[in-house]
Amino acid sequence: MPTEFWRLPEKGWRVKAGIARETLEGERRVAATPETVKQLVGLGLKVEVESGAGLASGHSDPEYVAAGASVVQSLALESLDVYCHVRPMEPSTAGALRRGSVTVGLGSPSSELPTVRALAAGGITSFALELVPRISRAQSMDALTSQALVAGYRCVLEAAMRLPRFFPLYMTAAGTIPPARVLVLGAGVAGLQAIGTAKRLGARVSANDIRPASADEVASMGGTFIKLDLETAEASGGYARELSADRGALQRALLAPHVAQADVLITTAAVPGRRAPLLVTREMVQGMRPGSVVVDMAAESGGNVEGSVPGQDIPISTGDGQGVVTLVGIKDAASAMPADASRLFAKNVANLLALMTADGVVSPDFSDEVVAGTCLTHDGHVRHAPTAEALAALAGETAPSGSEGVR
Repeated sequence: MPTEFWRLPEKGWRVKAGIARETLEGERRVAATPETVKQLVGLGLKVEVESGAGLASGHSDPEYVAAGASVVQSLALESLDVYCHVRPMEPSTAGALRRGSVTVGLGSPSSELPTVRALAAGGITSFALELVPRISRAQSMDALTSQALVAGYRCVLEAAMRLPRFFPLYMTAAGTIPPARVLVLGAGVAGLQAIGTAKRLGARVSANDIRPASADEVASMGGTFIKLDLETAEASGGYARELSADRGALQRALLAPHVAQADVLITTAAVPGRRAPLLVTREMVQGMRPGSVVVDMAAESGGNVEGSVPGQDIPISTGDGQGVVTLVGIKDAASAMPADASRLFAKNVANLLALMTADGVVSPDFSDEVVAGTCLTHDGHVRHAPTAEALAALAGETAPSGSEGVR
């Protein structure tokens, strides 16, 4: 049966949803746009938007008012029934929310354990969009996919701006300019978008992924799949599985000649909840031609490329000492394109809330696999088993038997 957090609203009272203004440096997205505010109001919710929340993504306060929201200077967290955010909350924010309230946004549970603990202690029902099950019915709520789409596109633009040559083939009276060679490692949503974008810019694109289904997907985007003599590794939900140390070393050895031939290398490989796998060593980067560009989209989660630093361009001398390869550590890739990133993210948030709302009442039904799978904490418990186990290990305890796994 659905869990009903609020009795049916009395006359003149509605469930209040608050839209936060993000405060983390570099974060320019917002959890609701005027378009999705209309959707939330249509569900029967009263929406409050923190003043200035949408400015960086191109939405003014008057636009939110016109869509049916109230704009406030700051959200009174203790008065909210639903709190919508982009970045993971601080523990202090979680502690200020009213017991029984609902939160929707990115949670990064593996790296934000103090916040998870605060959410559970406060009796908050939190939904972490990273945990949305990868099933067709949940695609409209899958923020990892929507934001990876933006990030993959952005990575190619970052590379193109730094590469000292054209991407496409040009045949001119002064001579022929060959197309740039782009290699993409990781063919998830971000990687496929990078392949498609580089191809549209006219580059010759190749790619590799350790999942068997990726070859057809790469070909569908116009890339050439590089097949390595290596075991496949696919985890549940279509994610990549981390390779053993020996297999990882073999993978790097097999990739080295392909990396050396590339003008642009873009790495997008990630294992949810863990450090990004090391795919490219410094020595491999040094083997590239002078002027080449390496873009590491996984820099914020440890990096696919040895030596990458989030938000920095690192010059790496080539092996002969005659040139430099630029190593770009991507940071806030989706936030760098806040208008469309917010358009997609806000729709993910609104669609998840729509799934849980009827007649203006938010009633999460934990018999629904999407609701159950996305829920991080509820009624004082951590429902996501890996996170519960991590918290228990931190405290030297055994995870409670009531914790539920969703992946």
